[in-house]
Amino acid sequence: MAGGEGAARAMPATSDAGRAVEILRSIYGYAEFRGLQQPIIEHVVAGGDALVLMPTGGGKSLCYQIPALVRPGLGVVVSPLIALMKDQVDALRQAGVRAAHLNSTLSAAAAADVEQAMRQGALDLVYVAPERLVTPRCLDLLGRCRIALFAIDEAHCVSQWGHDFRPEYLQLSVLHERFPAVPRLALTATADGPTRGDILARLKLDEARVFAAGFDRPNIRYRVVAKADAKAQLLRFLAEEHPGDAGIVYCLSRRRVEEVAAWLCERGRVALPYHAGLDAGTRERNQERFLREEGVIIVATVAFGMGIDKPNVRFVAHLDAPKSLEAYYQETGRAGRDGLPADAWMTYGMPDVTALMALLDAAQLDERQRRIERHKLNALLGFCETATCRRQVLLGYFGERDHPPCGNCDNCLRPARVWDGLVAAQKALSAVFRTGQRFGVGHLVDVLRGEVTERVQRFGHDKLKTFGVGTELDKREWQSVFRQLVAQGHLEVDVEGHGGLHLSETAPSVLRGEVPVAFRGDALEPKAGRRRGARGLAPSVLDGAAKPGDEALFAALRARRLELAREQGVPPYVIFHDATLLDMVRRRPRDLAAMSVIPGVGRSKLERYGETFLAIIGGAEG
Repeated sequence: MAGGEGAARAMPATSDAGRAVEILRSIYGYAEFRGLQQPIIEHVVAGGDALVLMPTGGGKSLCYQIPALVRPGLGVVVSPLIALMKDQVDALRQAGVRAAHLNSTLSAAAAADVEQAMRQGALDLVYVAPERLVTPRCLDLLGRCRIALFAIDEAHCVSQWGHDFRPEYLQLSVLHERFPAVPRLALTATADGPTRGDILARLKLDEARVFAAGFDRPNIRYRVVAKADAKAQLLRFLAEEHPGDAGIVYCLSRRRVEEVAAWLCERGRVALPYHAGLDAGTRERNQERFLREEGVIIVATVAFGMGIDKPNVRFVAHLDAPKSLEAYYQETGRAGRDGLPADAWMTYGMPDVTALMALLDAAQLDERQRRIERHKLNALLGFCETATCRRQVLLGYFGERDHPPCGNCDNCLRPARVWDGLVAAQKALSAVFRTGQRFGVGHLVDVLRGEVTERVQRFGHDKLKTFGVGTELDKREWQSVFRQLVAQGHLEVDVEGHGGLHLSETAPSVLRGEVPVAFRGDALEPKAGRRRGARGLAPSVLDGAAKPGDEALFAALRARRLELAREQGVPPYVIFHDATLLDMVRRRPRDLAAMSVIPGVGRSKLERYGETFLAIIGGAEG
């Protein structure tokens, strides 16, 4: 049941650094470490504690898996999600590593087998949920095992100021008290300054070395479009750029999740809902289909996603704005974990601003936390409204303020028009004031454009000085002006009423012309910028170096991978990532020796699958 033959333990005696490199090559199939992986691994192998901040897809798991294989004893990984544990264990077993998980999905007999294997030293790695780990029974079990290290994944969950606080993580400081000599790693992809401090303090990682690998995900293209008909905009985005790809669509409410999933299904896509209101069985089935099938779309609230290990998610779409830039970064980070091109696409408009402000107003928060959340909301609005490089704004929020323009966001690829908005702002603010500071954007735009609606006449607003003074802008442009005035802090939303606008403390200065005001012009959505195959296969297959037959070969390799995955009851990506299949397409190996140097093809996988995939490549060559 442990999987593998303990190959990592049978290596000849060499230096710890040499063993780490040998494990990387023979088990994982990679020739060299990436980024900060090597110094992190060497530090932990030597017995040091660490806080690892590394973007999703940056290779965090190797930072604890390899030290667990080098150091004597059992590596214990604290993971918050059962699905993630199973995926990680499946992938490790495919690579020939002795791994197991210990959670509520196991029968009593199966759990007893895992516990016995732990005590006997027959496992290299075991994954445990935080709730289980801190029980006296589990701590007693660990006390009878030789422990190589503790890895605390998704460590931002320990912080009350983070976006995904989980109370059970607070109890993990017991590891320091019970096992003071065992090295501990805390790992996360998302942590601003206050959250980092919380992680170190609450987990008692006082002597830990902090490794910050940066937050940039250069393969993700960031795009924010002005919200018009969000569902129609989403469908056009999917049809033009991701006709056959797997992806995630985030919505703010459960009702909207159900509605969008059904709507996409009616239009020929395989779209499944996921939210906390569904029964556990339905959630599990939908998640399993997303992980194990190709081209499935999950439509979800934020209840879905943390710990999802699927590497070929080609897009993450937000039909409603997320609650903060931390949440946005975490959610969009689920795209493109394999390093191939992926999209982060969002529709954004005034309803998002109103909804987010209403959520903040309704939250039961003390004054300090309310200030923190207000700062986070303002940062998100600033990101959505910026006319500069979106990646610069996003990375700057996390403290990386010297990043050059990325060339891979909408503002870099199609620079937004920035215009002097003082006169327009004065007209908009005057309309808000003269109508009594209680009407929403739709009515105010009608007043400015001189639209004689029943409501305008009923309130006598067709007699105001501001009636009809804004015909130079169309409705969409005025909606953008009001949205940006809210984002800039010159207008506030009455969230207790019906979304009416009222002047802020800074509005009089704008009305007097004492402060400059600039607006970005909402760009029309461009046509798809990437040429794609008819089935929406990974765009890297169709790059300038592609040869005739490459797309067909890639499709054949994926089809065989899916067959093998179904036979074994595992997700396709635990056999090979898309990136590994793409390398097979490019290099066309003719024998096992050539196959063995393909990144991601370790010794165990070469033995199990080498001949099968060589036959497909040979057939394409013939």
